[in-house]
Parts: sequence; C-alpha cells; structure tokens
Amino acid sequence: MMRRICVLFVALLTLTGCGFAGAGGGAGKGESITVAVVSNPQMQDMQELIDRFHEEHPGIDVRFVSLPENESRQKTAESVSTGSGEFDVVMISNYETPIWARNGWLRNLGPDIARTPGYDQQDFVPAVRKALSYQGNMYSVPFYGESSFLMYRKDLFAKKGLSMPPHPSWQQVAELAAKLDDPGSDTAGICLRGLPGWGELMAPLSTVINTFGGRWFDPRWRAQLESPQVREAVRFYVDLLRKYGEPGAAAAGFTQCLNNFAAGNSAMWYDSTSAVSTLEDAKSSKVAGKVGYVAAPVERHPGTGWLYSWSLGIPKTSEHADAAWKFVSWATSKHYIGEVGKTLGWSRVPPASRLSTYELPGYRKLAGAFAKPTLDAINSPTIEHPTAKPVPYTGGQFVDIPEFIDLGTRVSQQLSAAIAGQKSVDDALAQSQEYAATVGASYGGR
Repeated sequence: MMRRICVLFVALLTLTGCGFAGAGGGAGKGESITVAVVSNPQMQDMQELIDRFHEEHPGIDVRFVSLPENESRQKTAESVSTGSGEFDVVMISNYETPIWARNGWLRNLGPDIARTPGYDQQDFVPAVRKALSYQGNMYSVPFYGESSFLMYRKDLFAKKGLSMPPHPSWQQVAELAAKLDDPGSDTAGICLRGLPGWGELMAPLSTVINTFGGRWFDPRWRAQLESPQVREAVRFYVDLLRKYGEPGAAAAGFTQCLNNFAAGNSAMWYDSTSAVSTLEDAKSSKVAGKVGYVAAPVERHPGTGWLYSWSLGIPKTSEHADAAWKFVSWATSKHYIGEVGKTLGWSRVPPASRLSTYELPGYRKLAGAFAKPTLDAINSPTIEHPTAKPVPYTGGQFVDIPEFIDLGTRVSQQLSAAIAGQKSVDDALAQSQEYAATVGASYGGR
C-alpha cells in the first residue's frame, strides 16, 4: 500500500509543471532550514516578519520556498512521499496530515508541544486541533484555520435596495447575483473559483454538491458523479458563473477572487473565511469596512461549508528537526499572532487557529463583523456529516483518501472546461464519473 501511495503522489507531477519562488531569510552563519509555504498573503507576512524569529534564534537561518497553492501541494507531496529530505518544514492541511501521519511521513509533534513552555495546544480551536491529529497526537499545528462563508458588498446592496438573509439559499444567491451584476461598471454579480485543482475549484464546488444532496461515492464506493443531485449542483454552479461571474472565471482561484473582490469588482463572493485578513485591511482593500458576512448558502441539505487549516508539519526526513520545531512553534504561537497585529495591523492576523486570538482587544475591535460567522462555520456540527446520504469518507470539500489529489484534480479540469464553455456539463461529468469509478473500484466499488 505504501508503494502505491508514493506512486500516486509522484504521478501528480505530470499534471502541471512546478516552478520555484524562493525567499531567503539570512541571519548569518548557523543551522539552516528550508520551509515550503503557500504564497497566500498571511504566509507572505510570515516571511516579512522572519527577522523577529532570527532575533530570538540567531543560530538558525530560514529559507522559504513559496509557491502557488497547486504547485506547492504537488511539490511537497512529491518531496515528503519519496523521502527526499529537501524540506524541514512543510505547509500542509487537515487533508494531508492524518494520511501522512498514518504513513509515517511526519514527525509526531506531541513531545515537542509538551516540552515547549506556554505553547498551549488547548488554545487551538478544538475542531481544527482534532482535524490535525492522528491517534491523539498532533502531527501538524495550525497557522490559520478556516471554513467558508458568503461575503457581500453592503454598500452595493443598499444602493440597490436589497437585503441579504443571514442564512441564504443558493437560489436566493443566484437571484441577488442577477440583480447586482453590472458589466458596465466592471462589477460581477458574484465571484467563484473556476481554476482547476482539488483544493481550488473543487473546494467550493464540492460544498455546493453536498448541499444539493450529492456525494462523490455511495457507501459501497460506487461513483456518484452522474447522479441527478450532482448534475443539478454542477449545472447550477457553471450557469451562475457563466451568467453573473467574474471575467475569466475558469482561471480564477482563491488568490484571483480575493484580488477581484478586494478591488471592488464583485458584489458577492463565496469562499474561505480567511479572506477577512485582506478584505478588512484598508491598505490593500478598497472594500474594507463595506463587507458583510453570512453563513455558507444551503439548498436541500444543511451540511455545507468546509473545515480547513493551513498548518505546519515537520517531515520525518528532516535532519534539523529541533531547529524546525523552533520555527514552527514561533510561527504558530500566541506571541506571533500578537506580533502580526501590532506590527502589520490587526486585519492581517492569521485567523481561527487559536481561541485567544478573539480575546485580543485590537482584534476584537476589528473582527466584530466576522468573528462569530467564522467560528460558527468552523464549529458547525455538519462539518463531520456534510452529505445528505451516507458516504464511506469524511471531508466537507474533499474525500479523505490518498487518491483524491489526483482524482479531484482530474475532475476539476473537466468542470473548469465546462465553466470555460469548452465542453458541456454532461460531457464533463461523464468523464469525471469514469475517473471516480476507477478509484472506487480499488476500494471494492463496482
């Protein structure tokens, strides 16, 4: 089984090319560690503050390898699964953590946490802490946590005389998008991800499939991607984007949608709760103070939204594990969160990793509009039961099997092509069903 999983991870590299964007953190001569991170705004802030780490640990040099989300996932998966040893710290998520821990690829951080005064793992948001644990021990620790919610422009709603329900349905969202779409002023009714990637397009779209009553597999691992519920959900998503979505939606991932919404070019956006760190920063967002936040839209099934955490883990192959832990514990500490707020601004604090973050006076003042919706989404009891019908897997926006990296990516390519108008939804789902059936068969599904 181990060999099979390794081959699956390595095979990912054939899907897209991988380039490097490195950033050094020279602190003089000493022990050097290499840290792989995703090039999201909060991770860029980490790199900006690295001198603070060097002040505390002058004997440790830190080299960052920063890549866009899809490339970062592929590169770290290849490196860790093959034991290359090129990274001392990897940025992963609650998808990889339990799978990689079970395979023996990650260092058990329990002993490191126990010997670090004041680190306080009980302060982590409970749902996030549980998602990053395996057999009672944490194998990665959260840099930030997230679920999903609907963001909307309060000023545009007021201008049109519209109101946003606190718990909207997707049909209500579509009706609002039609009224708010204004190509003449470069304002789309809604922004949604369309960029291929199991963690890009498939994250929001999987939650739409869930709430429409769909699922990836039935309990016998028989693929369900051509079921009426999945077909209805995908058609809805594709039609909504093609009618009222942002230009070039098939190439828009989280970062592109974030930039689009922050620039004032969309009236609504359904995506990660972590977006608040940029949207409420007046230095980088034209809509700061103008955004409302409500629960993820639903349709038939109340299970919607997702649970996710970008976290830091240490591969077992690291030859600098102690130095790596010093960096990891610094970047995920209460102290670091406070340092970000005081130095860069409270809007840029990594959200939803620690409960104590929401008790910091500066953050509490800023987070009045989004703190409760964020924590409510993360702690939703439907996160562990996201589908209307029984399934043999867990995960709101993914299927927790190693093959999902490849499967989710291939399916997303088909559905992104439908968003781009290059093929019909029916053709995209027919091909996707074949991919899923092949995976399901390996688990006994026929």
